[in-house]
Amino acid sequence: MEIRKELPEIFEEFGEARKNQFLAAKELKEQGRPLVGTYCTYVPVELCMAMDAAVVGLCSMSDETIPLAEQDLPSSLCPLIKSSYGFAKADKCPYFFFSDLVVAETTCDGKKKMYELMEEFKPIHVMQLPNAQDEDGFTLWKNEVVRLKEKLESFFGVTITEDAIRKAIRERNEERQAALEIFDLMKMDPTPMMGYDMFKVIYGSSFTFDRVLSAQQLRDTKQRILEEAEDNQAKIGHRPRIIVSGCPMGGATEKVARIIEDTGGVIVGFENCTGIKSYHRLVDETNPDVYEALAERYFKIGCSVMTPDTYRFKLLDELIDEFKADAVVDMTLQGCHTYNVETFGIGRFCTEEKGIQYLHVETDYSTADEGQLTTRIQALIEML
Repeated sequence: MEIRKELPEIFEEFGEARKNQFLAAKELKEQGRPLVGTYCTYVPVELCMAMDAAVVGLCSMSDETIPLAEQDLPSSLCPLIKSSYGFAKADKCPYFFFSDLVVAETTCDGKKKMYELMEEFKPIHVMQLPNAQDEDGFTLWKNEVVRLKEKLESFFGVTITEDAIRKAIRERNEERQAALEIFDLMKMDPTPMMGYDMFKVIYGSSFTFDRVLSAQQLRDTKQRILEEAEDNQAKIGHRPRIIVSGCPMGGATEKVARIIEDTGGVIVGFENCTGIKSYHRLVDETNPDVYEALAERYFKIGCSVMTPDTYRFKLLDELIDEFKADAVVDMTLQGCHTYNVETFGIGRFCTEEKGIQYLHVETDYSTADEGQLTTRIQALIEML
């Protein structure tokens, strides 16, 4: 849309940086630096950083490789799982190709079974995620954090010291805080940028291997946005304020974000794990037990795989109030059973407890439903 074209070029720069990191990954391998691939925000990346490994999210959000994946996987499976596997099997993801080790997690039954097949062509370490966020679950998870550290040490032949972990915690916390400062800009009304542009900045920054540099780039970007804020607020004007929740957004599912803003809304927050959920909590730097501190931070991520999923509801509650949201659009993927079942509770929470509008859209990685999505989302925006 025209407004987006007039905003600072930094938004497009982050998109280009994401593409350029393919070459950066190749350079890292040529330098002999370890590269660890991940699929989920539950992976405590500080342990990888503590051994000077680069960490990168792997390709999983396009329908390009799904037909190949369906040769081995059920067609009714979640598109994110099929896409992840297809990219790996086809060797079409440079990050996967250059990764020495993939750190996976048992966030759902489909993924953990898919990892068994993926292990045929890449070393995989699977973290066993508890399904309940209680005392027993925390004990299990802390053990998994320690087990990951031991796996990294044995696989790469290194020693990971607690001092190195503490340094990594400080660096990652600084990056999280810088990202949160970008998110907080959307509390302004009118907003100083479109939400989809904010998403491109945050998502693009996750592909910077140098965490210290990433934090600095985010802070520089915040300053540039503030310098342009008054002019951009005048162009954008007041719009219905939307929070996007649900499954990870990126790649093909960015169509939902584009439609929301093309039909007159503005996304003031992305609750999902490619949004604020990945940055929301900092690791406690004062805890003398670094493994407990890491385990506690990642254990409290809100995700529909947990039962009960209290932390997702708490985060959504805070975001609705702090960002003065008019509605929540809950985007789920076909075949993602936990998030799809949870839409009932999220919808009731939004309409009955928070008194705002709620819309659930279920989609996949194709473009076939864009017309239907536009009709439904436009009706929501017009009502608001």
